[in-house]
Amino acid sequence: FQRFQNVGKEKNFVFLSKKIEPSSDLETAPLFDGLKKELAGNKFSCPTFTESYCWPPVALGCDVVAISHQGNDPLLYIPPVLTLLQLKSDYQALPNISGVSLILCPGWKKAQLVFDLLKTYRKGCRRLHPMLIILGQKKEAASQVEIQGCEVVVTTPYNLLRLLEHYTGLFCRLCHLVLDEVEVLFSDTAEQVFTILDCYKKATAQAQRNLPHQIVAVGTQWNKHITPLIKEFMNDPHVVITVIEEAAIFGNVQQVVQPCMNSNRTAELLKILDFTRRNLQKVLVFTDSVTDVEMIHKALKSNSIVSLKKHKESKCISECVLKRWRKMHSSGTPSVLVLTDDCLQSLGITDATCVIHFSFPSQGVFGQRLQSLSDSFCTGMKDSAGDQEHMKAKSVILLTENSSCHASGIVRYLEHAEAEIPEEFYDFTARVRESEEDEKFSRPLCASLKTFGNCRNRTECPDRHQINLIDTAQNVADEMIETPERVTILPLLIVHATNYFGRIVKKQKDQYTDLAKEMNDYFKVPGHRISVNTKVEKSVFYGLCEGAICHRVQVVETPAKDEENVYKVTIKYIDEGRTSQVNSDQLLHLPAKFQSLPPQAVEIVVCRVKPIDNEVEWNPKVTDHIKHKIKGKLHHAKVVQTLGKTVWVDPMVGVTNLPTVKMWINEYNIRSEILSMGLGTDNPEHVGEIQKLCRQMPVLDHAEKLEHFTKEDTAGLEEVSSPQDTSIQENSAEGCNSSIFLDVFFLDDAVQTKEAEDSTVHQQKGCHPQIKWFQDSVTVTLKVQILKAADSKCEFSREKVVFSAYSEGKFYVAVLELYQSVIAEKSTCVIKDTEAVILLVKEKEGPWCKLLKNKNVHVSLDFERWEESEDERPFTVG
Repeated sequence: FQRFQNVGKEKNFVFLSKKIEPSSDLETAPLFDGLKKELAGNKFSCPTFTESYCWPPVALGCDVVAISHQGNDPLLYIPPVLTLLQLKSDYQALPNISGVSLILCPGWKKAQLVFDLLKTYRKGCRRLHPMLIILGQKKEAASQVEIQGCEVVVTTPYNLLRLLEHYTGLFCRLCHLVLDEVEVLFSDTAEQVFTILDCYKKATAQAQRNLPHQIVAVGTQWNKHITPLIKEFMNDPHVVITVIEEAAIFGNVQQVVQPCMNSNRTAELLKILDFTRRNLQKVLVFTDSVTDVEMIHKALKSNSIVSLKKHKESKCISECVLKRWRKMHSSGTPSVLVLTDDCLQSLGITDATCVIHFSFPSQGVFGQRLQSLSDSFCTGMKDSAGDQEHMKAKSVILLTENSSCHASGIVRYLEHAEAEIPEEFYDFTARVRESEEDEKFSRPLCASLKTFGNCRNRTECPDRHQINLIDTAQNVADEMIETPERVTILPLLIVHATNYFGRIVKKQKDQYTDLAKEMNDYFKVPGHRISVNTKVEKSVFYGLCEGAICHRVQVVETPAKDEENVYKVTIKYIDEGRTSQVNSDQLLHLPAKFQSLPPQAVEIVVCRVKPIDNEVEWNPKVTDHIKHKIKGKLHHAKVVQTLGKTVWVDPMVGVTNLPTVKMWINEYNIRSEILSMGLGTDNPEHVGEIQKLCRQMPVLDHAEKLEHFTKEDTAGLEEVSSPQDTSIQENSAEGCNSSIFLDVFFLDDAVQTKEAEDSTVHQQKGCHPQIKWFQDSVTVTLKVQILKAADSKCEFSREKVVFSAYSEGKFYVAVLELYQSVIAEKSTCVIKDTEAVILLVKEKEGPWCKLLKNKNVHVSLDFERWEESEDERPFTVG
């Protein structure tokens, strides 16, 4: 095996399962000529160290596993795979090469990146038509995909399985399967990936044509599932690993953690060496100080253990020490060398069989120490026979009470390596991780935690996951301090599908509306527009005029170096939440009277919905759809939690004003809108996790601050449209103080689960269908005008009927409180193509003078079916 490759002045490590001649120059690389020109045109000078070893076997059509720090870069495999696709002779058995290559990515974002790279480099190929396939959960989505004429398909495991339900023969043509970021694929979607691999293996076994078959897996870390991938699905693959720690896992190095007191390390070391003396081993004892080397060497000598020592102050040169150490082993004596880390490179030892970490290693030093074992890496898999256990290379870590500095990183590696970790180490690292979290005090609260209720990778996430004073000690507007239970929200900046910035609008009298009008009037006067001639100061409030609209802004970033004239500054619109860059001379002095009202922008999070397929980010299709639908429009929402200037809502409903009849109706529910796209799914734990998070420190008693939102409490809604945003719909017509809201239903605090939601349809929000009704002496018939109703439900009670259904992508609901009683058990609902027919059986026979207790503009009498008897009084229509 090759171990090292000289590149410049540095030595790079590479572990190879089979010899590979690296290709370190673009001119001689095994790539298609047109592709080389395209790479050079994109400022690609030469292959990286890992690429120089990966490209040759991939370009030859071999199975390859590559683990590298660069393992998330698609250029590890794209150039050689595209080169293979230029070889027509390999695919002569096929009428065309549609669907011969499949690249499996861990999520839509990485799939998009790979697809964009393929589009860039296809210019250097004779033919290449890549296709990105991201499907929602709607059943009809997969049936609409057409892969004819597409040579490379890029997708994710979940999307591929949905596609396979309609294209069962996809694997019959598949020649090249690439697993991008293989460790992420296996950690997040192992079951799905192995299902795909099984399908590919069966298709390959049944193939009647003579076609090439290749699996390429690239990643940054080894994963336990790579072992069965190699053994069960690959054909004698090339394994290329350029990360020494990952090579040690593949090489089956046994990691041992030995807890002990710092004062007892030497005694513990002697016990370990007594074991190694019974097996002929080459042992390196690493420490970080000259004093420790001398002390250990003396202790070993006094216990009749022959050893050598090497540190930067020792007189013996490296070549002499190395020669004596190897001579000891050849003579049948256990070889023990005690050394400091700075001597390892000059010695160049790679054939040790055991390393002992007398001083606790940092992650960088840990890898260097493991490299001294590289010749002893076992190339068999982890399930090798037990009688070979004693032949494993071994790494022994002495864990003491003073090891806190680097413990967290090492324990993550040991967990990754599936080493046996003592309980003391877990307790120890738990305290270390708490300390690390405390160091994130000034960082913002994790966005994923706020948006979805969890963070998938807390150890790597740079942001904090605990509440502190930063969250509560903000300049919070009165609207947030006294947040009512049900509020009117104006979203102005859409971060993604469920996270926005905007304003909470007062129902009675909105202070910001008055302020905005005053500011616009003030700055209309030319003499009031006073530019800032002195240096702009960070955190100070200024005015900014954009056309006829004036904004309050705060400077959040200025140039690092002093600028003499006009320069760019980063500002935040404090009443909207967005940021931008402007010239410093555009900023205006803002009078104090316009600064007294606190910043109005609040962060809004819609709860209980998350992306499908365990994705960590929303697909842009969802965000774009929601942005187009909600930006600058009024919404009603129920607040479930507040923290500083963040408010969590469930539900959040788009509302529309009907000025002619002075009514407001619910147009859509944002959560339901996302679910209907097929790209979102239920997240029932979200609210509970946020409430648990907010209990970490005292917050305002939310229950005491809630105001009841009633249908009658609508005064002042004509003032909510912001004069600073011309995109806002004119939903607030003048003179609508007497408006009423139709069908405004909110979830009770206790009703948060999907099961409860399903059983209480009337608590969901949606459009109200048009209904016509007529009666006879025994029954009442309601005809609900709805096309091709799906997922319909009709619940009957003695004095209420609740009907709901989906139609043409919209959710419809009607809650009808009846004027008189009916027999619920005998009432029925029949769904037809253009309508739903509800038959109510009257509890008491006889005519009804009206259908509902309260008037409803969506309900009218069907005059075509009404025959007036001699003694009937006129009916009201609703």
